[in-house]
Amino acid sequence: MSLELNSPPKRVCILRLSAIGDTCHTVPVVRAIQGAWPQTELTWIVGRVEHALLAGLEGVEFVVFDKGRGLAAYGDVRRLLRGRRFDVLLHMHASMRANLVSLLVSADVRIGMDRARARDGQWLFCNRRIPARPRQHVMDGLFEFARVLGIEPGAPRWDIPLSDEARTLARQHIDGSVPVLVISPVTGQRLRNFRNWRAGRYAAAADHAAQRFGAKVLLCGGKTQLEAEYGREICRRAHCEIVNLIGRTTLKQLLALLERATVLLCPDSGPAHMATAVGTPVVGLYATSNRHRTGPYLSQHLVADRYPQAVERAFAKGVDEIRWGRRVRDPGAMDLIGVADATRKLDAAFSEGMRSIPSAR
Repeated sequence: MSLELNSPPKRVCILRLSAIGDTCHTVPVVRAIQGAWPQTELTWIVGRVEHALLAGLEGVEFVVFDKGRGLAAYGDVRRLLRGRRFDVLLHMHASMRANLVSLLVSADVRIGMDRARARDGQWLFCNRRIPARPRQHVMDGLFEFARVLGIEPGAPRWDIPLSDEARTLARQHIDGSVPVLVISPVTGQRLRNFRNWRAGRYAAAADHAAQRFGAKVLLCGGKTQLEAEYGREICRRAHCEIVNLIGRTTLKQLLALLERATVLLCPDSGPAHMATAVGTPVVGLYATSNRHRTGPYLSQHLVADRYPQAVERAFAKGVDEIRWGRRVRDPGAMDLIGVADATRKLDAAFSEGMRSIPSAR
């Protein structure tokens, strides 16, 4: 049920701290609100890392919550919001940290998740909620916040701003003369998150792309030790030449590279949603999580999906018999995705991605 508003609110506060993928999902909601209510002032409370990607988003004031500062981070937000009142708070992050941040926001209407999705007691911090719609993709769930405001979101739009410097770096590596496969091999910093594919299989997929499509292969990722080790191992095992950019790009530079790439290959991770935001096909590797909930929104047909098999092996049940979005914590689950599974999807993705000219992006 939508709110009965006599006129567009003057000020709306959005609370979505993290992670990279979820903040990418939030941007189309922001764009929908801006399209419907161009005069409404939007303030977004966001995490420090995520702000590095979204900085400069036009028409949005960012209040940065740096969790690395501990309790001082809450004081930072309190100072920045002191004396301000919002017509509406969109509490789009169900976590205890976000709940505590929400207490620093003065708002007449506080819209949160439906009871099933309101983890950590989020419903206690809100006076309205989005409707309960089971088995939605995360982004579709966030679109419900726009609908509660009486706004139909329409087709998603991102337009995340990029600097000339970021685009110049991307052109240096992707000049448009050949198709490009970007591989972002690691999700998270922990070895035991069980979402990472084997390095040798990435190397085989890279060789396939190079041999069949004449593709240039780039590796991208963060500055963790795990990512560095993965990068070295993939390069060691691959027969084709690979440009290893792991630990050498900012989030804005990575987005610029993805904007010019032909295809991205990655597990369930933030770069999948960054690539979606710039219209690049994503071959997602999904066995420990449900692609219908967290997969690349516009590339569902390109996901190498072994989640049903992993669920059957871990729980002796079908996907429809377990909680929506339940993760499989089996260290061998990603091994269910064979190299052939990925290369079949890569073939389809290159057919899509090569219809556009990277140099024109």
